[in-house]
Amino acid sequence: MSTQYECLKSADLYAEAFGVAPPETLLGKEVWPRQQGFFIRKAEEPLDFQLVQGQFGLVPTWVKSASDAKLRSTKLAVTRFETMSTATPTRETWLNAQRCIIPMQAFLEDDWRSGKAVPTRIARVDGKPMGVAGLWEHWTKDGEEITSFTLLTVNANSHALMNRYGQNGNEKRMPAILNEGAYSAWLSAPLEKAREFMRAYPTNLLLANPVQKK
Repeated sequence: MSTQYECLKSADLYAEAFGVAPPETLLGKEVWPRQQGFFIRKAEEPLDFQLVQGQFGLVPTWVKSASDAKLRSTKLAVTRFETMSTATPTRETWLNAQRCIIPMQAFLEDDWRSGKAVPTRIARVDGKPMGVAGLWEHWTKDGEEITSFTLLTVNANSHALMNRYGQNGNEKRMPAILNEGAYSAWLSAPLEKAREFMRAYPTNLLLANPVQKK
């Protein structure tokens, strides 16, 4: 499962696609682990949601130092939904219902069918932004603070498109892309209902194109 994705193309798309106030400044086009990205979470007001900037790569609250946080974040950029409620790094975050939505224009995967890695851009067929399910966390120690997030993945072994990607012999995974009508429900659902949103996104709604080298 790749850990690289594209931010939304314009600030207005955050309001248009997700109903949140757009950011004053856009970040870089692509996001990698340890870099800054945007995510959407529940606000203090029960019916409101907010756009938040944070580090891509979760930092658990029990991490002892900022340097340790940086080392762990690359391994916690992506989380399998099957283990999110039991794995030590994400268990408390899940139980605290710290769910989020990660807006993205597209994500990148390597196509290994030729024997070599061919970077491939995967986006919605209609070109609209995708909202991927994730978890967020806020770490603080000795005056230092890190807000961070991880994106959740689902099995894609039987997915007609996504089973092409990733190295041969490994389990195929894909981001847990949410249906547009499920954004609010994913953030607000009771804990026992939240797992129901973890499904593979329909093949016919996705489009894959090899990345053109400059």
